[in-house]
Amino acid sequence: MESTRQSKVARQLQKDLGDIIQRMGKDVLEGRLVTVTVVRMSPDLSVAKVYLSIFPSENQKEYLKNFCTHTKAIRNELGQRVRNQLRIVPELAFFVDDSLDYVEKIDQLLKK
Repeated sequence: MESTRQSKVARQLQKDLGDIIQRMGKDVLEGRLVTVTVVRMSPDLSVAKVYLSIFPSENQKEYLKNFCTHTKAIRNELGQRVRNQLRIVPELAFFVDDSLDYVEKIDQLLKK
C-alpha cells in the first residue's frame, strides 16, 4: 500500500520528469514520442521506478539503453527542481511501459 507522501512525491516527479525529458530534446529523444506514464516510489523515497511509454514501439529496449546513459543528467536536473522539497534526490530506474502494446494485441485478437 502506497502512502500519501509516496503518491504525492510520485506525482510531482512524474510531472517534473516529463518536463525534463521534453526539454532535453533531440539528443535524448531521437525523434520519438516519450511519455512518463507511472512513477513508483520506494517507502523511504530513495528509489523511483519510472515507466516510459515510447512511440514508435519498435526497438524499445535498445532505445531505453540509450536513454539510460543520460540518467545522471536527468537526475541532476531533477535535483535542481526538487531540492527544496526532498532531502534526498531519488535514484532513477527507467522501465518500458508496454501496456499500450498489450492492449493493442488484445484488441487485434478480439477482432479475429
